[in-house]
Amino acid sequence: MPKAIAPPKLMFYRIQRVISKPLFHSVRQLFLPRSSRKLTSKMAFQYPHAYRDDAVVDDYHGHKVPDAYSWLEDPDSEKTRAFVSAQNQLTLPFLERCEVRDLFKNRMTELYDYPKYSCPFKRGSRYFHFYNSGLQNHSVMYMQESLDAEPIVFLDPNTFSDDGTVALQGYAFSEDGEYLAYGTSASGADWVEIHFLQVKGAIPLEDHLVHVKFSCLSWTHDGKGIFYNTYPTEDGKSTGKETYSNVNQKLYYHVLGTPQSKDVLCAEFPEHPKWMSAAEVSDDGRYVLLTLREGCDPVNRLWYCDLQTIPQGITGVLPWVKLIDNFDAEYEYVTNEGTLFTFKTNLDAPRYRLINIDFASPDQSNWKELIPQHDKDVIVFATCTYSSYLFVCFLHDVKNVLKMYQLSTGEELRTFPLDVGSVVGFTGRKIDSEIFYYFTSFLSPAIIYHCDLTKQPLQPHVFREVTVKGFNPSDYQTIQIFYPSKDGTQIPMFIVHKKGIKLDGSHPGFLYGYGGFNISITPSYSVSRLIFVRHMGGILAVANIRGGGEYGETWHKAGMLASKQNCFTDFQCAAEYLIKEGYTSPSKLTINGGSNGGLLVAACANQRPDLFGCVVAQVGVMDMLKFHKFTIGHAWTSDYGCSDNKEQFDWLIKYSPLHNVRVPEDNGVQYPAMLLLTGDHDDRVVPFHSLKYIATLQYVVGRSSKQTNPLFILVDTKSGHGQGKPTNKVIQEVADTYAFIAKCLNISWVK
Repeated sequence: MPKAIAPPKLMFYRIQRVISKPLFHSVRQLFLPRSSRKLTSKMAFQYPHAYRDDAVVDDYHGHKVPDAYSWLEDPDSEKTRAFVSAQNQLTLPFLERCEVRDLFKNRMTELYDYPKYSCPFKRGSRYFHFYNSGLQNHSVMYMQESLDAEPIVFLDPNTFSDDGTVALQGYAFSEDGEYLAYGTSASGADWVEIHFLQVKGAIPLEDHLVHVKFSCLSWTHDGKGIFYNTYPTEDGKSTGKETYSNVNQKLYYHVLGTPQSKDVLCAEFPEHPKWMSAAEVSDDGRYVLLTLREGCDPVNRLWYCDLQTIPQGITGVLPWVKLIDNFDAEYEYVTNEGTLFTFKTNLDAPRYRLINIDFASPDQSNWKELIPQHDKDVIVFATCTYSSYLFVCFLHDVKNVLKMYQLSTGEELRTFPLDVGSVVGFTGRKIDSEIFYYFTSFLSPAIIYHCDLTKQPLQPHVFREVTVKGFNPSDYQTIQIFYPSKDGTQIPMFIVHKKGIKLDGSHPGFLYGYGGFNISITPSYSVSRLIFVRHMGGILAVANIRGGGEYGETWHKAGMLASKQNCFTDFQCAAEYLIKEGYTSPSKLTINGGSNGGLLVAACANQRPDLFGCVVAQVGVMDMLKFHKFTIGHAWTSDYGCSDNKEQFDWLIKYSPLHNVRVPEDNGVQYPAMLLLTGDHDDRVVPFHSLKYIATLQYVVGRSSKQTNPLFILVDTKSGHGQGKPTNKVIQEVADTYAFIAKCLNISWVK
């Protein structure tokens, strides 16, 4: 159970990750309000009429809060479907009239048509990797008998559906590599069905598991079965359009060759319905480790079961030993040598460290530190490979560093050289004598390195390097700057632009941010963003605002709960820096974010409408008073708080996008052009967040005579929160997005 239950950052159409996070007031005075087009006495757009139920008023601790569009919370009602249809009928013709739309789509199709690989990995005697020839809707899993052998198609997700809307969602090979369990999800939903294959011959088995969500997949080493998680469903449905709260998750063990009805319940927590669990079998196959989480905070309980104590096999709830039975810190399994276990933890170490715990004498006074917390850098992951080498990836000022240590002593052995960028894939286990790691950056799509751990001295070499035809990275540059937020905190930001440009404020800007859930936004390759830089003369900026994990848990906590406003302030100060330094101007600046980042840009639009020309908010969390009542929203209260609590309600009501829409009072200031994007099968951040927000924007702001910028939403069908989206939908969505930006900001296409 990874931290995927958080409303995650959108990957924004890059290669999927392989690893299974000047003073404000003085600057403001430098700006004049954005000039707008000539105002008319009529609305610039005739927005669809949306029924307002003014009788719906919720009471929060004596505070009366209207919720006139609460009826939009039912995705299947006739009224909601009619509202969505009317909005799409307004937005789509507007996009179709955008001159840049076809140009962008054609160029995106051309440049996105490059080979995409994952790191190879070994299971049993065979090698596997994912490969996409360029424009396939989904990457295909290939198998090789050796690294030199010809790859053959093993599992092709493009065959799961005719339109590409059924995707691969997680997989796990048995220890001997003879069986594969893999998940499929439809229309981008979080609900998953598990299927099984016999690897030799790729023969499908009859085993089939349903109602799976936010699940682990971990085989016992005897190959007899697999641990996984389910949630109860209402009326047996799990289509992705349900909005009921996901609680009472259970851990089961499925025995291969038996029906799901015979699966063994291994753990449940009826007294703690919000708990989520994940089982992981240890490297030696002897132990099952159970990680328990209550929300998205980096803290967990850790229980374990020694399978040698149940010689009769797994027949019921396991006899769990509660090694850590509180939510004070995070413990992530790295490896073990017998009873001596190594964990990555933030216990007394907000930037993480590695510790050893001997299960034979588990008292905390006996715990030993193996690799101490770095004085600045954050440990991202640690994995143990052949010869008990520990590979540890650090984050140094939002750039990855890969080091190797000795497991027995914690001695640092060497650093593997990397350019400025990110390690987004690493494969290699204790039983493997080689590793692969995957590097990417803003200007480099992929370099995959291979290192044979049996040869001394260790010498990694380039296994594969991908280039994109028609794009010359040497024409562009990436810089990292640090700008001050309102309280003086130095915030890192990457800026990408064409070399030799004049910083006179004339360039369109595209500012992206996330700022939440301990998730770090590291350098990544995006064809669509580079098209914006190349063909729209743009400046790309990525601000690493507080709330993320860029500098560890301290950075995360500085942007959550009562300090959430720091995220919005940091982001607004990023915009002010870009304007002050001549990179762009308010009338040419677009801000973008997805999920928690959608909340970010919507809140910033409410707070500083004068600062931006365009806002693109994807699958955003917009109703901060009710998010916890739907699907997995209750898990986000660890970052946001909950309106059921009076103190936390007071934080939330101040920035909740839905509840802070007002016509700007300053003369000449209107809302930026707004485009909201969501999917009808988003069961992570359910669509009503965006629907209620756009209805409120159009009612409150859209009726103002000075609001000439459009306030639009586009609701995609058979689409979810972003995961598993087929290439054809990806290309169309970015074409729509940048066409909207170009149309609203009067940006010309540069050949």
